[in-house]
Amino acid sequence: MTASLVERIADAVLYEGYILYPYRPSAVKNQQRWNFGALCPQSYSQAQGETERWTMQTEVLVAGVTETVLTVKVRFLHLLMREVGVPKADLRPADVPEVLSRRDFCVVPSLEVNGRLLQTWQEATEREVCLEAINLIAATSSPTRLTFSFPASEAIEPVLHENSGESVGVLIRDQQAIEGAIEVTAQRFPGDKYKVSIQILNLTPFADAGKKSRDESLMRSFVSTHTILNVQNGEFISLLDPPEDFREHAASCNNLGTYPVLVGEDGERDCMLSSPIILYDYPQIAPESPGNLFDGTEIDEILTLRIMTLTEEEKHEMRGADERARQILERTETLPLEQLMKMHGAMKAVK
Repeated sequence: MTASLVERIADAVLYEGYILYPYRPSAVKNQQRWNFGALCPQSYSQAQGETERWTMQTEVLVAGVTETVLTVKVRFLHLLMREVGVPKADLRPADVPEVLSRRDFCVVPSLEVNGRLLQTWQEATEREVCLEAINLIAATSSPTRLTFSFPASEAIEPVLHENSGESVGVLIRDQQAIEGAIEVTAQRFPGDKYKVSIQILNLTPFADAGKKSRDESLMRSFVSTHTILNVQNGEFISLLDPPEDFREHAASCNNLGTYPVLVGEDGERDCMLSSPIILYDYPQIAPESPGNLFDGTEIDEILTLRIMTLTEEEKHEMRGADERARQILERTETLPLEQLMKMHGAMKAVK
């Protein structure tokens, strides 16, 4: 298994839909984000008649022996709200205290300062939870369960005027606490065949969930949730094209909200990626792609050309929306002609 290859594909899944063209918060398609792999708190799911998921289940097949062990890595985004604040009317910029407090500021939709447009926006922190060395035989009789949590946090970043040095505003970043669990079980079939089940559960407390909005729920959700599975002393079986003696077992695998496929170099069977996006076995990142555009359903060339046609006002908003959006814009504006031409087309052999 080539770790760097798997990580690139997993990162593309992690940030799929993070921000879409035209890469501005004011764009309609960026008003409702985080549509892939979102696991909300159980209480919110139940209040919504379970139209929103709170669990994700992966089931895969393994050909193994007594010494076969499994590693399960669950990755997701933990959202945080970035708000823009300006000093309250009775507080002059020069009087802003050294120890900043939310109560000294009023939240505003945006703030123009130092040539930058600062806006309210949802950012995200990458989270990873890992269960290592799970023996498959042991897992058939004793399920493995790991609970995890990430605490709430608040950070206040001053925004200083570049000439006067005075604090003209703040960026307030709020992140809610989340809690969850991962459960791994295995079922053994004759011939050293195993079906492994991995459940991810969002157990975050969420009072009065029925009165809360989806945006409030998302702040306590696992977003873009996916699972990377590695096996030692065994091999995974493709669920898309299983061998004849595994087909019945493959048909019995019940994957909920996720689609496991083999990843790595073609023919390797020691790693699987289970993601909320439908992929084929051994997916690849196109070598012509200069970087992530967060929209795998589009073509890099089309998105790049569209970014080039944005007005200066639109680019100004895009640049201030998010660090990742800013990187897309800067990469596009400095893209060499020869690299742009590589995106136009490529001849590939058909196997």
